[in-house]
Amino acid sequence: MPRSRYKSLVDAFAADIRSGQLPPGTRLPTHRQLATEHGLALVTASRVYAELESMGLISGETGRGTFVRETSLPPGQGISQSVVAAGMIDLNFNYPSLPGQADLLRSALRQLALSGDLESLLRYQPHAGRMHERMSVARHLQARGLRVPAEQVLIVSGAQHGLAVVMMTLLKPGDVIAADALTYPGFKTLAETLHLEILPIPVTERGPDLPALEKLCRSRPVRAIYTMPTLQNPLGWVLDAEQRERLVAIARQHDLTIIEDAAYAFLADNPPPPLADMAPERTVYVSGLSKNIATGLRVGFIAAPAHWVAGFERTIMATTWNTPGVMTAIATTWLDDGTVIRLEAQKRDDAQARQALAREVLAGLRIISHPTSYFIWLPLTDDARADQIAMALMREQVSVSPAEPFAITPHVPRAIRLALGSVDMDSLRQALVKVKRVVGYYQ
Repeated sequence: MPRSRYKSLVDAFAADIRSGQLPPGTRLPTHRQLATEHGLALVTASRVYAELESMGLISGETGRGTFVRETSLPPGQGISQSVVAAGMIDLNFNYPSLPGQADLLRSALRQLALSGDLESLLRYQPHAGRMHERMSVARHLQARGLRVPAEQVLIVSGAQHGLAVVMMTLLKPGDVIAADALTYPGFKTLAETLHLEILPIPVTERGPDLPALEKLCRSRPVRAIYTMPTLQNPLGWVLDAEQRERLVAIARQHDLTIIEDAAYAFLADNPPPPLADMAPERTVYVSGLSKNIATGLRVGFIAAPAHWVAGFERTIMATTWNTPGVMTAIATTWLDDGTVIRLEAQKRDDAQARQALAREVLAGLRIISHPTSYFIWLPLTDDARADQIAMALMREQVSVSPAEPFAITPHVPRAIRLALGSVDMDSLRQALVKVKRVVGYYQ
């Protein structure tokens, strides 16, 4: 099919959707029907829908087909923080903060100003962080069950930067990486930017389908697996010891690199050991202090096998040179004096209270979550559309995320994710009441 004809069909669909001739919710022909109707090859029909989907105009839904999206929903909903307008109750992003944290920062800045080491913070730092700071992180990780020497710890500018460093260093364009079929949107964006092929691992409420992962590894040249074994985002599972042992065994059998994202792991009380402790020769552990302290404190860390450290240092140098010295100094002081441990305990209690409130208000709806997590996955019935519900809630001044940003499968499940950690409890209750009413109306 000539490109001009292919583009004409894309443009015709786009014009009909934007003009309202094809209103939100319209079911489009199947790929095969579209190919037959227009005399196309099936692969070309699929390309037409793929381009429309990349434009944010349509979405595929598991078991139902392809539908016109609610185009008045801001692009990037569930990814871009800019969509949250003033006055909006934000159940889209998590930036949990406790009363008194601003006072902690004031005190830390005063303490830092009086330190004799202040001038050194004005200079370039070592790419992986100063050794005494890496030792602070290593002690912190040991308390989480990860035994790693300070020489194998690297300090980065937040966990997202850590993921970027790891994937830029260990993978190249075209490499295949496996990940949960529902996963962290920031990983998706990074993998797409680096031109990696993501293979979805089917998920259950308890964890990834590990037999399916093994089958993927036998049929495709999978190089790595990205996983969140402790407090998975968005489903909230914590893999048990048996599941972790099975995952490690698959990784060893098929020579996979394990990228372990532990951004929310602090919320789980006494989880099994990290994968990085079980398979230290092939696992890179990535986490940070955004959720357990504050999102504005862009300090994260990588724990890695010794043979990858030099490569990670080069990538840190190429991307940020080093983390900002002032923020790193504050962060490691809080790691050393017990502030981080206290904040983590308080935030576990806070998350548990928010989960209890959500279960009370949303009683009668199906909920998938962990009892001490800051998010809820809310599956919808077959007749409901996540984009329609998200738009209706936006009109009610509540921002939520549809499933689309989390899905790496061609067909997106019917669900929304609720982030519970960014608003006060009264506002959270008000928002959840609206969520229940709106979801009930459309289901």
